[in-house]
Amino acid sequence: MLTPVIDEDGAPFWEYTARGELRVQSCADCGELRFPPRPCCPHCRSFASEWRLMSGRGRIWSYVLPHPPLLPEYAAQAPYNAVLVELADAPHIRLVGNVVASPHAPLNSVDPARLRIGAGVKVAFTETGGLAVPRWILERG
Repeated sequence: MLTPVIDEDGAPFWEYTARGELRVQSCADCGELRFPPRPCCPHCRSFASEWRLMSGRGRIWSYVLPHPPLLPEYAAQAPYNAVLVELADAPHIRLVGNVVASPHAPLNSVDPARLRIGAGVKVAFTETGGLAVPRWILERG
């Protein structure tokens, strides 16, 4: 599996996922949430930031079912989904991931026919390459 490259701005995100928490960077001055993490607030230009705990709930904003040719690391798991999840706590924040049947299930564990734009999901974390990676589980089976 491919694993994310961690930079200085995003490192706290991965520290929180290791604790089973989904947090989003926010400006400590104006309070605006931002993702991906970055050093300066795009709204007020402040360099002060904090990490706000999210509920872990969202909805599928968009999704795709990748078609061959696939990266070799993923070919054996096709067909699988790649989703863009809009967070319930912050509708302008969207995270990329996969909908799976359970936190440690393979990427192809959910029948693509079950995916719908607007479907409710909740976050679950699984260990991949030494990181706790957020994945998504449908709220209604």
